[in-house]
Amino acid sequence: MKSEELKQLIQDIVKQSVELKDKHTWAKDAPVNYVCIFSKNEEHYNNLISAVEEMSYIKIVDNTKMGSIFLLNPIDTIAGKLKLLKIRKSDINRKELGDADFTIDEYFKFKKDYLNKKGWNLIKREDFEMMELKDADFNILCYFSNPTLEDLYNI
Repeated sequence: MKSEELKQLIQDIVKQSVELKDKHTWAKDAPVNYVCIFSKNEEHYNNLISAVEEMSYIKIVDNTKMGSIFLLNPIDTIAGKLKLLKIRKSDINRKELGDADFTIDEYFKFKKDYLNKKGWNLIKREDFEMMELKDADFNILCYFSNPTLEDLYNI
C-alpha cells in the first residue's frame, strides 16, 4: 500500500463513520479527532505501517499492545483535519474496516441522550471513557471519547 492509498482509506473510514454518526446522533458537525484502521493479518499490518512511514508522520505518540498511534501532518477529511492515526494489529474481534472518533462539545448531555439506546456501549479506561456506536448496516465503528485522545496526548 502506498501513502496515497492510505490517505484515501483514512478519508473513506471518516466518510463512513460520519454517515453512521449522522444516522444515529444530533452531533452532525462533530469534528473527527482520531482514526484507527483494523489490519486483517500481519502482512496487511506491515503494509499499513510502511504506508504511514512513507507519509512521513511527525512522531509516534503511543505504542499500545494493539499498535502504534501516529501524529500525522494533518489530513483533510469531510469531518475536518485528522492528526491522529492508529494502525491496529489483527484482532479476531475486529472484523470492521476501522473506526473514527469524534469530538463532542457537550459530552455528558450526549452520553445521557444516547447511552441507553440500541447500538451504544460505554467503555471505561484508566484515563478516559468512550461511547461506542455499532450498526450492523455499517462496516465501521464510531467513538466519542471524554477526554478526546487529542487532549490526552496534548495535541
